[in-house]
Amino acid sequence: MTRVVGRGGSPAAPRSADVAQLAGVSRKTVSRVLNNEPYVSDDVRRRVIEAAEELGYRLNNAARTLASGRTCSIGVVALGTAGYGTASLLVAIEKAVRGSGYALRVVNTLDGEPDDIAAAVDSLLEQGVDGIIVSEPIVEGEVPVRVDVPVLFLGAPPAFGGSRAVTAGVGADLLARAATDHLLELGHQTVHHLAGPLRWYAARDRVEGWRTALAARGRHQPPLLEGDWSAASGYLAGRELAADPEVTAVFVSGDDMAIGLIHALTEAGRRVPHDVSVIGFDGNPVFAYVTPPLTTVRQPFDAAAREGLKRLIHAIEEPDTEGPSSSDLPVELVVRASTAPPPTSSSAGPRASSSRSHSSQRSSA
Repeated sequence: MTRVVGRGGSPAAPRSADVAQLAGVSRKTVSRVLNNEPYVSDDVRRRVIEAAEELGYRLNNAARTLASGRTCSIGVVALGTAGYGTASLLVAIEKAVRGSGYALRVVNTLDGEPDDIAAAVDSLLEQGVDGIIVSEPIVEGEVPVRVDVPVLFLGAPPAFGGSRAVTAGVGADLLARAATDHLLELGHQTVHHLAGPLRWYAARDRVEGWRTALAARGRHQPPLLEGDWSAASGYLAGRELAADPEVTAVFVSGDDMAIGLIHALTEAGRRVPHDVSVIGFDGNPVFAYVTPPLTTVRQPFDAAAREGLKRLIHAIEEPDTEGPSSSDLPVELVVRASTAPPPTSSSAGPRASSSRSHSSQRSSA
């Protein structure tokens, strides 16, 4: 490879002038080629692209774009919220894209409105993205848009029409089942559930996992409570549950709600975990340092993003071949001090039931 040497003999970042010199053209011609302007001969265009790639010119993505007919960019439609789960999934997508040769363009939406989602998709299509990731957990109604590039729906079913749609999930139903099973294995006769807002796909998946776990053991299904992901809604649900002496175990659909619920139980004189065990969902590391430290299930954001991106890029680059098969995502139960056998159980066994592995991994922090 040709190397550009800077002052003192150290390598320097190549400039458009270096590309022009190597290709035997003017800097203006380099600019026209890399900006895909017309009236440049195929031979000149080829020479500029080859020179840019040989030098490692920073705009070599533009060179690859011209050579492949793609923009080497992926758009993301994401809910505009700072919630831990939603934000963590977006960070995981950004990490997965690094090193893939694709740039990332993000458009935020508001509260799952179909017209808002359609506008976000149209904005990305106008930028010429090669594919789109929909990380939008709420879709209320039919989205009035169709696309002609591959679309990855991450953690949700397809929400609008398109010729090439792929899906990848975070396994919320399996995680919810693991959380419920953990409490049942500690000896609790049943498990109450505080769900997230049922407009969200993720909340509905967690409800399904909870119900499946109870049904598999023939256990009574208590009435469902619904929160809004906030600690305040967890607190209100906790006040209601604290009034029922039969409640000994609660699976909460989000860590923030779990903290609010524990506060309400404690305020009402119901000790956690001595009287009531509580398990959360998401795996926010902050809640290892509350009192008591929160047992939770950790979402496999990184694994889901990597698998989804792999399938999307395959659909972009090899549209006529079958994509990679999906793999099982990890189920990680993080056992801390907020769960224990019920107060009257004599057969629950040792504290924290560490004997079971959910065909995956466990963590204590």
